[in-house]
Amino acid sequence: MVAASVQFGQHAPARRTILHLSDTHLLADNAPLVGTYDTAANLDATLRRVERLGTQPDALVFTGDLTDLGEPEAYRALRDAVEPVAEALDAPIIWVAGNHDERGPMRKHLLDREPTEEPVVSVHDIGGLRIVALDSSVPGWHHGELDAAQLAWLAEVLAEPAPLGTLLAMHHPPLPCHLPVFDILELRDQPALGEVIADTDVRGILAGHLHYSTSGTFAGVPVSVAAATCYTMDISRPAVEVNGMDAGQSFHLTHVYADTITHSVVPVVEAPSGDFFSQEWVDHMASLTPEARLEAFSRKR
Repeated sequence: MVAASVQFGQHAPARRTILHLSDTHLLADNAPLVGTYDTAANLDATLRRVERLGTQPDALVFTGDLTDLGEPEAYRALRDAVEPVAEALDAPIIWVAGNHDERGPMRKHLLDREPTEEPVVSVHDIGGLRIVALDSSVPGWHHGELDAAQLAWLAEVLAEPAPLGTLLAMHHPPLPCHLPVFDILELRDQPALGEVIADTDVRGILAGHLHYSTSGTFAGVPVSVAAATCYTMDISRPAVEVNGMDAGQSFHLTHVYADTITHSVVPVVEAPSGDFFSQEWVDHMASLTPEARLEAFSRKR
């Protein structure tokens, strides 16, 4: 494309693009989640939206609660749904464990590893961008923790900076939640994680768990929480009345630039849109001088 070689503004194109998805909560035989939500259909709608992006991502990151009960059949169904899409995009998948996952079945049926109860952690080099998958799940519980051994391992990983910096991918976000009682299920002992990532090359944290999109900072590091593909929390209601709804599903487009990282919410919805902008329009703008572009697009009429 002509436009690919033209920089329209002050920022060069993103150096890496990550698709950040979360909380698929699949069940064996596609049983409806809590008797209500068709998680397989909602995941399929999400993946169809991913295919229509027209974007070449560098990786797909799923930040936990991949299944609802840790069933082997559910992990196999997840692979069957996601792997063909990732292969078509020529992008690796980074799977993160959540509190609804079970380490043994996840290791065996999703990762082809030994089905032990060890934390599911991994390190990925995405063209110089390092993504570290942490396991904040606690077997038998829904709150999150990173034990001393995992934090020591993370410190060793971060001892050597990566060319484009590091993103941490984890399920429980190290952020407060404004919804009553939800902080009972938060990541515990967050200061310990803050001490490990202080003065390292960690540029961002990707998380899930909350079923709604939110963001904040932790120990000076930006945190981006992706909403769920299965169902989302209707936070338009009073905080004490917030419950799930089969609407508002989305995922994030994470663009890694030299000096910043952006997180854009991509809605999973079928809706008409305008037809003003197009490849032809962008190519036309690329053919103009910077001054002519301002005249054509910036000047008020």
